[in-house]
Amino acid sequence: MSFGRELTSDPEGSEAPRRRKPRDKPLLIVITGTGKGKSTSAFGMLLRSWARGYRCGVFQFVKSGKWKVGEAKAAEALGGIDWEKMGDGWSWLSRDLSESAELAREGWRFVREAIAAEKYEFLLLDEITYPIKWGWIPVEEVVSVLRSRPGFQHVVITGRDAAPELVELADLVSEVTKVKHPMDAGIRAQQGIEW
Repeated sequence: MSFGRELTSDPEGSEAPRRRKPRDKPLLIVITGTGKGKSTSAFGMLLRSWARGYRCGVFQFVKSGKWKVGEAKAAEALGGIDWEKMGDGWSWLSRDLSESAELAREGWRFVREAIAAEKYEFLLLDEITYPIKWGWIPVEEVVSVLRSRPGFQHVVITGRDAAPELVELADLVSEVTKVKHPMDAGIRAQQGIEW
C-alpha cells in the first residue's frame, strides 16, 4: 500500500524552503480533549501555513478515502497541500480491526519517511492519538521521531486522549472541552460543520 505520491526532494506545488528568522522554531502542537473543534483548530493553522508558502501535508489516521470531507475539498481547490486519508473509519465501525491497525502502521511509516526527508514544513497528524491509544503505533517511537525531526517542521497532532508522553514533549497543548453538543439532543452530524 502506498499513500499518495512517492517522497521526493521536490516539494511539488509548494515554494522551496525559505530562510527563517532567528526567532522561528519548529513547534510540536497537541490539540486534545473531549470537545468538538480539535481538527477544526488544526485546519486553521494549516491555512495560515499554506498562506505563508509552507510545504503542507495532512495525514488523517481515522478517515478513509471514501469520506468526502470539506477540508480536503478546500485544500484541493487551494493547491499545494498534500492530503492523505490513512484509515478505514472509526474502530467501532471497522469490519477488520487488524486491517485498521495495519493501515495506521503503514500511514505512520509514510509519515516517518516524510519527516526524515523534510518533505513538509507543516504536518497535520489528524486523529493519530487513536491508533497510539489502541497500541497500533508505539508512542515511544512517535516521541523519538518527533523529538529528533530534522530541519524546520511544525507538527500538529489532534485527537482525544493524547498520550502523556506527547503532552510532555509538545511546545503547545490545548484541551478542547465539551460543554454542549447537538448530538446530546439527538441532532446528527451536519455537513459543513462536522465534515
